[in-house]
Amino acid sequence: MAASQDPPVRINRFLADCGLGSRRSCESLVTEGRVQINGSRCESLSARVSPADQVTLDGRPLHRDGETTTLLLYKPPGYLCTRDDPEGRDTIFDLLPHHLRKRRNLSYAGRLDRDSEGLIVLTSSGEISQRLTHPGHEVEKEYVVNLTTPFRADDAERMVAGLETPVGFARAAAVERVSKRTVAIVLRQGLKRQIRHMLDALGYGVRRLVRVRIGGLTDSSLASGQWRLLGRRDLARVFGETVIEGAGNRRYPPPSNPTPPSR
Repeated sequence: MAASQDPPVRINRFLADCGLGSRRSCESLVTEGRVQINGSRCESLSARVSPADQVTLDGRPLHRDGETTTLLLYKPPGYLCTRDDPEGRDTIFDLLPHHLRKRRNLSYAGRLDRDSEGLIVLTSSGEISQRLTHPGHEVEKEYVVNLTTPFRADDAERMVAGLETPVGFARAAAVERVSKRTVAIVLRQGLKRQIRHMLDALGYGVRRLVRVRIGGLTDSSLASGQWRLLGRRDLARVFGETVIEGAGNRRYPPPSNPTPPSR
């Protein structure tokens, strides 16, 4: 009998290829007993899945995504980085057309809090998500922050040296004073609301916080709420690699409904 075209893969890789997160984060789905292979609960992280196997998560069939979809979205302020909000508030998925909203394996890689705005990557690839979010890969993210009070030059050194915050010890990779009340901050960490906590510890209030760069990828032509597909050249800019194939560059506006909430 001919061998299967696709060899068996470990269960954590299979789950990651279904867009459920990084391989490491997918392991918890197995240990929590939520994954079944051919009707039996998967109890081993070393279990392997072949193309003929049926895998379910919480009873829902899973399928590896044969074609990865990755896009860059300009998140407006007022939107949540979540798929479903129990309070019915606007989420970043509301900005996508229906055929993308219904793809349950499309997830964001690195959140922005509700009040912040700027670039965010959404992808169906667990590997891309893992590389963007795992601190070991140190993908830089740059933010431009407008403050309520003038920024003191010596506080740039304090932010690079590191500060104790409610979410842990936080440090910036680089800080540059752009103007009297505006500062550019580069992070390699990804603590929750890290910049806001660091600035609050130094006595600053934030008027506006915008993520303007992910790795080497920027796109000043994206308007608030717009998105575009990313190709291999774009991902090369993110991860600092060289590829030959081109990238998607068409920009898509958000659907006519909903209208971005007022600030």
